[in-house]
Amino acid sequence: MPPSSDQLMIGLREKDPDRYFATLFAPAPRRAPLALLFLVNHELARAVEVASEPPLALMRLQWWRELAEGAPRAHELAAPLTAALARGLFSREALLGLIDARETQAEGLAPEEVAGFARASGGALARMAGQVLGSDHPALEDLGTAQALVGLVRNAEHRRAHRAEPRPEDFAPREALLAEAARLLATRPPGGVAAAWGAAVFASRDLARLRAGQPCPARRGAGDRLAVLVAALTRRV
Repeated sequence: MPPSSDQLMIGLREKDPDRYFATLFAPAPRRAPLALLFLVNHELARAVEVASEPPLALMRLQWWRELAEGAPRAHELAAPLTAALARGLFSREALLGLIDARETQAEGLAPEEVAGFARASGGALARMAGQVLGSDHPALEDLGTAQALVGLVRNAEHRRAHRAEPRPEDFAPREALLAEAARLLATRPPGGVAAAWGAAVFASRDLARLRAGQPCPARRGAGDRLAVLVAALTRRV
């Protein structure tokens, strides 16, 4: 049985709490489609993260590509995703673009490719989220790209701290990525679609922590959540 709207939201809260909190700013009928989109994105990212070798990641991503192209698949997200694509809630081309970006990541990113990957993944995702909400504003892509850039630096530092095997993107110049993220976070977001860009506020606060040499929290505190609320009201990240 496909997951209900409540189950999609619960799943998102467990797997991507930053975007879950942002999704709460969406009108109730649009929360489930957003949760579905963000959960699919989580699965694409996980396909790369958990694979021990690039060919394994590419096999998992090919599975998602075939699903996006219409092949029947057994997965709790398969039926709702197929229905969302049929209804035009998501662009099939845009979804395939997210898969393309993850395939590039799986094959290994050169340092000069990391910023482009952030735009093709996080930037494209934020724009897709805006389209679910009825907006196709280019500022969403900038803010999503910034969120992805900060996330890449945060993840690299987490792996270093835990002496985990580094990924190719971990060798990209840290300060250049953070500087580009800061530039993009100065973008003024469009009104009425905070669910599409609100998680970038968490990235903005993580950016300040990374630059100050402070750890990024595993769980968001009241201050972080309040910052998203204020940003949604003032349209300032």
